[in-house]
Amino acid sequence: MKMKASLIISVYKNTPFLKGVLDSLKYQSEKDFEVIISEDGRDANMKDFIDNYPFEQPYQHIRQDDLGWRKNRSLNNAIKAAKSDWFIFIDGDCILHQRFIEMHLRFAKDNIVLAGKRVKLDKETSNLILEKKLNIDRIQHQLKQKLIFGKGQIGFLEEGIFISPKSYLFFIPKLRKNNKLVGCNMSFSKKAIYAINGFDEDYTLPAFGEDRDLSWRFTEAEYQHFSLRNIAVVYHLDHPAGWINQDENLTKYREKRNRNEFVCKNGLLKL
Repeated sequence: MKMKASLIISVYKNTPFLKGVLDSLKYQSEKDFEVIISEDGRDANMKDFIDNYPFEQPYQHIRQDDLGWRKNRSLNNAIKAAKSDWFIFIDGDCILHQRFIEMHLRFAKDNIVLAGKRVKLDKETSNLILEKKLNIDRIQHQLKQKLIFGKGQIGFLEEGIFISPKSYLFFIPKLRKNNKLVGCNMSFSKKAIYAINGFDEDYTLPAFGEDRDLSWRFTEAEYQHFSLRNIAVVYHLDHPAGWINQDENLTKYREKRNRNEFVCKNGLLKL
């Protein structure tokens, strides 16, 4: 029987963070999904960790040689391996709210792509989670306290507050539009991603190719964005930011938009 969703997790070497992510899956209200770990590399420690982790859902580990940043290729391989028709994407440094999978599936429709956000946790809160001193079901309480008494070093704190569709406050997410995908919290159908031929593997540097490029291509293919801000919540663990110059990405992005190349040539299929 086909599962409701494929949760695709992008990873690169960091097994402690991945453990935190996988541990958060045990709290999910929706259990009918598979886990696909999309590794942009072939790290022995990562394989050993995954082989020995006590998964509760069916899982796959997709690997490739470590030849530089090829996340988009890895994601395309994960899509090809997926056994469901709805794909949810997160990164291996993002802890999930208990109703994350449920909310993505609740709002899933063939003609839309779902766009969430993330809250960037501070080092203190991240360590509490990883050290099991802060349970997943208590993170909301922690964030609300910080919202009231001062957020400290937490970034985009407002994105970390979950508002249930049944809450009288649900008008708030409806007002908070979002037409830009973020690679660590987005989902769409198999039909949608195949309509634009997947992730563009011409991008070989982080950022644009894994989300911003998808947004305009989906729009040109007549898929609408639907915001999941404050509905599908992810908690981004603290780590040093890896910044790179985006000039090459930006030039490539503009050239492809000017050509209206929303069906990429170097994607799931090589056109």
